[in-house]
Amino acid sequence: MPEKIIDKQAFRRFEGTASYLTNDSLEAAVNCALALERPLLVKGEPGTGKTLLAEAISEALGAPMIHWPVKSSTRAQDGLYVYDTVQRLYDARFGDGDVKDIRHYIKHGPLGRAFSADKRVVLLIDEVDKADIEFPNDLLHELDRMRFTVSETGDEVVAKQRPIVIITSNNEKELPDAFLRRCVFHFIDFPEQELMKRIVRVHHPKIDQSLIDQAVVAFYELRAMPRIRKRPSTSELVDWISVLMHAGVGKERLVRELPFLGVLLKKEQDVELLKAIRR
Repeated sequence: MPEKIIDKQAFRRFEGTASYLTNDSLEAAVNCALALERPLLVKGEPGTGKTLLAEAISEALGAPMIHWPVKSSTRAQDGLYVYDTVQRLYDARFGDGDVKDIRHYIKHGPLGRAFSADKRVVLLIDEVDKADIEFPNDLLHELDRMRFTVSETGDEVVAKQRPIVIITSNNEKELPDAFLRRCVFHFIDFPEQELMKRIVRVHHPKIDQSLIDQAVVAFYELRAMPRIRKRPSTSELVDWISVLMHAGVGKERLVRELPFLGVLLKKEQDVELLKAIRR
């Protein structure tokens, strides 16, 4: 098989957006996945922007996004289509439509919609590790084929465009090696303080810099506390600063105390731990 040639001009296509700040390693991972047309598997602790990355890619490339949130009961088949037998039965008893045409009751799932879309889409498969252990391999089987047959009608759906696939994981369980081999992988590190300040500035462009500085220092001190059970995330910091601004809390008060802790800490044990440390 001849070696696939990667267009150098097409390689660097994603550089973040005005509202989603990136670094070189994240941009490189996204652009590798785009060039190779492979799924991008993104890991990182909650709140590091895994889901928002797919939205940013959608915005930057002008491609519509389809979001598939995975649950413990999700199967790869669910992503292709479902046959709504309940609705057909209801229509047969109470409706006045033609229930003989099964096609009226075939509803495409996220994969089916991505395959049948007229233009290339971003398909976000969110929290893949929540599903059964067989789900990742079944999923990639369907993505490799880029087509499926509706068994009830015999209709074949063939992808018009290969979707840009972003898969997120919170590391709740190990993913199969066969699945990992066929993905481009990136782990989103938690932002350093200077990058975090830039992220906050994106969300709060009119905020006083001294308040950002003090809030970020307090935030990282919380994350570094020993024995903390749930460390606050980026989104919780952004929300906390929003509350501080609305309440008129200044830098000086943050030096003395940390108001509105319920925005940052979500475990009773963590609140008690902070109180004990600050006594």
